[in-house]
Amino acid sequence: MSTRSTRSTPAKGQKPYVVHGPQAASSTIQTRGMERRPGITKDTAGASRIWLGLVTATPNETGQPHHHGEAETAAYVLSGRVRVYFGEGFKEYVEAGPGDFLFVPAHVHHIEANPFDEPHTAVLARSPDNIVVNLAE
Repeated sequence: MSTRSTRSTPAKGQKPYVVHGPQAASSTIQTRGMERRPGITKDTAGASRIWLGLVTATPNETGQPHHHGEAETAAYVLSGRVRVYFGEGFKEYVEAGPGDFLFVPAHVHHIEANPFDEPHTAVLARSPDNIVVNLAE
C-alpha cells in the first residue's frame, strides 16, 4: 500500500498559532445557562471555518430553543453531564457524560440542558463558525 503526500501552499502569513487558554466569554455568543469561552476563532487565530472553545453549564439550568444554521457542532465532555433535547416538542433527548463525544447536525432545533446538580464542562467545536439562531425571538 502506498501513501501519497499532498502539499499545499499556505496563504501568505499563515502559520501554526497557539492561543493560551480560553478567552473571555464576553467575546462570543452566549445562551442562558451556558458559558462559551472561545479558544480558536477568527479573532484569536484568524480561523475562517471553525470555532473551538470551552463550554461550561450551570447546574439545573435549561437553555432556550435554538439552532446553529449551517454549522455542525461537536463536543467532547470533560466533566458532568449534558442533555440535548430535540424533535417535535423537544421531547426526545440524548445525554452525554465524561469521555463522550456529542454531535448536533446543522439546522437541528434543540435545547441544551444540565438538569443535574453539578456543572458540566466540554470542549466545543463548531464549523463553519459560532452561529446561534435563537428560536425564542
